[in-house]
Amino acid sequence: MKERIFPLLIALSALSVSASAAFYSVSGLSKLFAGATFAVIVMAASLEVAKLVIASLLYQYRKTIPRFLKYYLSLSCLILILITSMGIYGFLSAAYQETAAKAGNIDSQISLIETKRNNISEQLAIYRDEKFTINEAVSDLRSGLSNNVIQYTDTLGNVLTTTSSSTRRALEKQLDQSLERQTEINTRVDNLNEHLFNYETEIVEVTSNANINGELGPLKYLSGLTGLPMDRIINYLLLTIIFVFDPLAIALVIAANFAFEQLKKKTKKNVYGEQVPKTKIVEVPVEVEKKVLVEKYIKLPKVLKGPLENALKHLRRQGIEIPLDTSRFFD
Repeated sequence: MKERIFPLLIALSALSVSASAAFYSVSGLSKLFAGATFAVIVMAASLEVAKLVIASLLYQYRKTIPRFLKYYLSLSCLILILITSMGIYGFLSAAYQETAAKAGNIDSQISLIETKRNNISEQLAIYRDEKFTINEAVSDLRSGLSNNVIQYTDTLGNVLTTTSSSTRRALEKQLDQSLERQTEINTRVDNLNEHLFNYETEIVEVTSNANINGELGPLKYLSGLTGLPMDRIINYLLLTIIFVFDPLAIALVIAANFAFEQLKKKTKKNVYGEQVPKTKIVEVPVEVEKKVLVEKYIKLPKVLKGPLENALKHLRRQGIEIPLDTSRFFD
């Protein structure tokens, strides 16, 4: 059971990775050639299917396929992997650019609001300085009114104290103008503070409602940590993804072919042409009993020794070599 489930698991994993890679690649290529979207989708989809078929074919028929065809299909498979990787890169980079564009718009809005806020702050600083000056002037005018005293000595030598009505009228007029300006400045300061508070609230609302910080937050953190711009960090990330994505899909397809091949029962043809299971021959050491051969000869009567030697002589005369000692055959 385990031997059959695991190859299926490998095949499902290979199909899922291949399908997702094909989807991202086709989407990216269709965006790249937006003028012929449908045609590009059909072409890219057929190439994705062909790539998987080529990978399986090269593995299944690796021993019997012609060499030239093997090289051509291998090169085609590598080029298709590069095309798929380019499509995936285009799809993911387009998605990042869309998010980055939203972030750029939000940054522009915040920058505009901050510019307005800074202008209000500058105006507020000017009015505050003027308010401080007018407060001092009002204080001085009031002090002048209270001290509007003229002293002189009459003919009898007496010191007389009186007030100047003209000076008093002038001081009162200046005081009324200063108080009126003070009230006007206080009103404007209150209005500017209200505008400043509204701009600060608008910045917080734009930042919180965008949901861009959640999407680009990790990239901003890495950018601040490494000192690299976000565009370079996302480029490194995309290159890492495309170098793993489609090659992993092809590797899983080949692994699935290998796993299913292991499930097949290995057979061979016997002498009758029938398919029979292959049996592995295991060599088992066999103990060989050593036997010592002892030469035993049949002893002949001595009367036969002479005729036998004469016969051997005739044979040697005819050129036949007989290295034979006949003495051991007789007692």
